[in-house]
Amino acid sequence: MSNQIENQGKINLSIIIPVLNEEENLQTLYDRLTSSLARIKKSYELIFIDDGSTDRSFEILRCLAQIDLKVRAVRFRRNFGQTAAMSAGFDLARGEVIIPMDADLQNDPLDIERLLHKLDEGYDVVSGWRADRQDGFILRRLPSIFANSLIAKLTGVHLHDFGCTLKAYRREVIENINLYGELHRFIPVLAKLIGADIAEIKVKHHPRIRGKSKYGLSRTIRVILDLITIKFLMSYSTRPIQIFGLMGMVSLLGGLGICTYLSIGKLFFPAGIKSGWLSYFFSETSLIERMPMLILGVLLLFLGIQFITMGLLGELMIRTYHESQKKPIYVIREIV
Repeated sequence: MSNQIENQGKINLSIIIPVLNEEENLQTLYDRLTSSLARIKKSYELIFIDDGSTDRSFEILRCLAQIDLKVRAVRFRRNFGQTAAMSAGFDLARGEVIIPMDADLQNDPLDIERLLHKLDEGYDVVSGWRADRQDGFILRRLPSIFANSLIAKLTGVHLHDFGCTLKAYRREVIENINLYGELHRFIPVLAKLIGADIAEIKVKHHPRIRGKSKYGLSRTIRVILDLITIKFLMSYSTRPIQIFGLMGMVSLLGGLGICTYLSIGKLFFPAGIKSGWLSYFFSETSLIERMPMLILGVLLLFLGIQFITMGLLGELMIRTYHESQKKPIYVIREIV
């Protein structure tokens, strides 16, 4: 489908708006968007992705698409999540610059122009920062502060607000990013992996007036789990043997050390040593007393073998993935 869209010709801007039960906000959002984009004087399209709404959201979007050729409304068969909605929007977008935003009226369309000005300074990604966020502190802002600081520390991408949907991406960056799970908030991190230049600007954030928020504390847990995935992708996506092999070698050495110690004690000092500095290591102990340590040593040996085997299997999978799809392990910015 994306190839068919590309054949229709490129435009300047694609605005991607995931929608889930926002019937009360859609008309106002459309009016604000068209008013703001008219000032920018660039060709644009509005792509609304209805992520399985159960209210009248899609009926409203259908009407908007019928009266305005710049509007396209996409309807999922069920709720697939915000990441899937953004991914569908990216696939359908024709714009040289792609800007996702929320449909709840908390993002301000007037900030789109400011994002574009920052992008014109030579950046590939410009991220919005809701410095004065209009959400509840306990359920929304406090978990967000914790998650943002953790993501910045572990990934090395120092943004204040990874969760802000309002961002601007150059098309060539998005074309090299595939989204799965709940990775939409990590797009700047994935962009950094391919060498994108990233900037951040403060944007307005309005309180939600109509409708209900779709997110809660459970999102923080998903963010942490996704962060583990991202950290692995950043460090070991093309060389999994290095992480699993390291864990395996540590485990093997630990198990080998324990088993060697127990073997020496059993073979050379079966009755133990009652004096001297070796008595600290080879005191008289029964087999039952040594059993937990023996079990630990054998367990570490088996774990070490398993980790190394996982690393080798990972290497085979990575090579199959890249070679079967002829997917390069590099991204070219330009050729002169």
